[in-house]
Amino acid sequence: MAAPRSLVVDTGRLMKDEETAAAVEDSPTSKKPAAEYGKLKLPRSISDLRLLKDDLGTYASIYPTKFILGYCSTYIFMQTFMIPGTIFMSLLAGALFGVKGIFLVVFNATAGASCCFFLSKLIGRPIVLWLWPEKLKLFQAEIAKRGDKLLNYMLFLRITPTLPNLFINLASPIVDIPFHVFFLATVVGLIPASYITVRAGLALGELNSIKDLYDLKTLTVLFLIGSISILPTVLKRKRVYE
Repeated sequence: MAAPRSLVVDTGRLMKDEETAAAVEDSPTSKKPAAEYGKLKLPRSISDLRLLKDDLGTYASIYPTKFILGYCSTYIFMQTFMIPGTIFMSLLAGALFGVKGIFLVVFNATAGASCCFFLSKLIGRPIVLWLWPEKLKLFQAEIAKRGDKLLNYMLFLRITPTLPNLFINLASPIVDIPFHVFFLATVVGLIPASYITVRAGLALGELNSIKDLYDLKTLTVLFLIGSISILPTVLKRKRVYE
């Protein structure tokens, strides 16, 4: 006797549903429950960064556009509002995207620094005067000396760790550095440091602390590159004295 047609159809649907459920369970996105993604946090140490890389690696490979949008938004927000930890975001770019992460880091760092520049122009003066009164006076005096070689000087500051980037972002509009000079110096000047950080992200397992990024050899290279940027100014002064 033949089985009822409705029973055959229901059995077929049940088998199809079971196959679909099994496929979903085996998919890469289901390997980690949603609760674990809720535990993600901004990295504050190298160990945090390694865990974050493991958690986001699969997601970044499956949804690259969504991940990049989220990464860029987070990086720029942190840079704009002076939230510490962007160096870990730069290392993460190297760990997940390799050398191509340099473009991502330079873009985000420049965009965040530019937003910080305009934010400081609106409300930053009392903050900078309160935090760095003496440093601001010295910075203003140096800017006044540069004249038409201001871009070279700003490049030197961006390439070398002479002044913290946070101070440069906040103080630049207060001492009347033109935005186009600030922007160009940021885009070009951040490339060497971004390259160093992204390359360190590629070898994240060998990195013990942030201090390992800037050893004596690295600092020497940065200062040599920075010295090239101010070489035209030095040569011009020499000709004037002669």
